[in-house]
Amino acid sequence: MTALQGTVLERDGAVYRVATAAGEIRAVLAGKAKRDTARVVVGDRVRLEPDPEALLHAIVGVEPRTALLERRVPEGRGARPVAANVDQVFVVTAAIDPAPIPQLIDRLLVVAEANEIAASVVVNKVDLDSGTALRARLGRAGYAVYPTSVRTGEGIDVFAAALAGRTSVVTGPSGAGKSSLLNRVQPGLQLRTAEISARGRRGRHTTVSAVMLPLDAGGYLVDTPGFSEVGLWGIDPAELDSCFPEFRPFLGECRYADCRHRTEPGCRVRDAVAADDVARDRWESYLVLLEELENEPEEWE
Repeated sequence: MTALQGTVLERDGAVYRVATAAGEIRAVLAGKAKRDTARVVVGDRVRLEPDPEALLHAIVGVEPRTALLERRVPEGRGARPVAANVDQVFVVTAAIDPAPIPQLIDRLLVVAEANEIAASVVVNKVDLDSGTALRARLGRAGYAVYPTSVRTGEGIDVFAAALAGRTSVVTGPSGAGKSSLLNRVQPGLQLRTAEISARGRRGRHTTVSAVMLPLDAGGYLVDTPGFSEVGLWGIDPAELDSCFPEFRPFLGECRYADCRHRTEPGCRVRDAVAADDVARDRWESYLVLLEELENEPEEWE
């Protein structure tokens, strides 16, 4: 019997909702898969065999992942996968009302970079303010920027086209208009309302449970409350600089191999900041996140 292929949409206890070419089915892990397979998560592409009574299918294997979004396990060492095969992350910020917080945007972009997932920025509410300076700042850092307005419809079609056929995470601070924006792209999306914290909380008691929502134009939206609490832990402070795309041309050229780009002599990144080849406030965001990572308690503390 040829195994059926599917994509995991949600886990409910021991049962998984799986989208297949024949429609949505429910499945459980087969005994052998429990022993041989890593934790199955939303976005995993799985192989299935039907239950003899056709009530549940059996997940008998998981295809290799192209990307994995992880969070640290609050108790004990290691990380727990949250969503697999995510193609891209969109960070949504308002141009105004509320005022954008560049350091928070940078933090969310670093989460995507650390998980090796392509990132872009949506600057929403451009009917109230063009957001020109913010858009220029992010574009200069190397990110695609999508200006949008739910009220006027500006940029909605372009953003929708970027979502189509891809598996996407869309995140952003409360008030940025993320839910309204996504409901404009596809009316009726049932998004949960948990949002990120502007203070970058450690989230020791936060549960991150992802759900995949199919889009009518093709592709999926991964609904992941608590995205800001995914992936920042566990970054080696020495590798944080590589999570800033505009730093990368200068990495490896500093006088000291372990340069942290603070005050060390012969630092090419600081030279680039002084020459305005790297935006000073992006470098300052890097320093804030670096200090946070260096002062993060060890998991056994």
